[in-house]
Amino acid sequence: MKGKLKILLADDHAVVRHGMRQLIANHPGMEVVGEAADGGEVVPKAKKLLPDVILLDISMPRLNGLEVVPLLKEAVPDSKVVIFSMYDKDAYVHQALASGAVGFVLKTDSGDEVIAAILRAATGHYYLSPKLNTAVIRRYLFPTPVEDPAVTGYDSLSEREQQIFRMVVEGHPTKEIATMLYLSPRTVEKHRSNIVKKLDIHEPMALVRYAVKIGVVDPELWSRTEC
Repeated sequence: MKGKLKILLADDHAVVRHGMRQLIANHPGMEVVGEAADGGEVVPKAKKLLPDVILLDISMPRLNGLEVVPLLKEAVPDSKVVIFSMYDKDAYVHQALASGAVGFVLKTDSGDEVIAAILRAATGHYYLSPKLNTAVIRRYLFPTPVEDPAVTGYDSLSEREQQIFRMVVEGHPTKEIATMLYLSPRTVEKHRSNIVKKLDIHEPMALVRYAVKIGVVDPELWSRTEC
């Protein structure tokens, strides 16, 4: 690989970004080209800077990292995403990988683990913290058929509809979704209508309960993304 690896840091804590910047500075083959302090900044900065690897926290204001991953996959498909988080929940790992992340490391991991994740991601390989539950990794790599009608209903949604569904149940209004996805509000409303028809769920709170039930969203992150 020619030149230095370009890294974009995305974390709402300045002290964490500073620590990661120092860690990366000790490796001559890498450089930090930018930082983002909230989820809403990540995609615009990634499109401008075109980093090789994006080190992305989960718990951030405006948009959490799990919401940002599919947006990055669409906006900068050549950039590799490594989740860097304090959370080791199975559902987060699965959703991050399913959405397009290629790495998942924990803030309790060593600096060497983080660097290894960046290097592996940059060459198109997966890297997962050794502390993660290997069972969830096996479930992701070798999924078993799901017969739960609730989950089957969600799977009937298109990738775009699933993306908008997650954003809707997490409280993002149509105009904001349209801005973040570079769509017209009318297009977002059309997708929302299709989602309601396919799931046959018409009440907003019923959609939220459904999303929590099938594990698509986690209420634990909502209060954190609003701070």
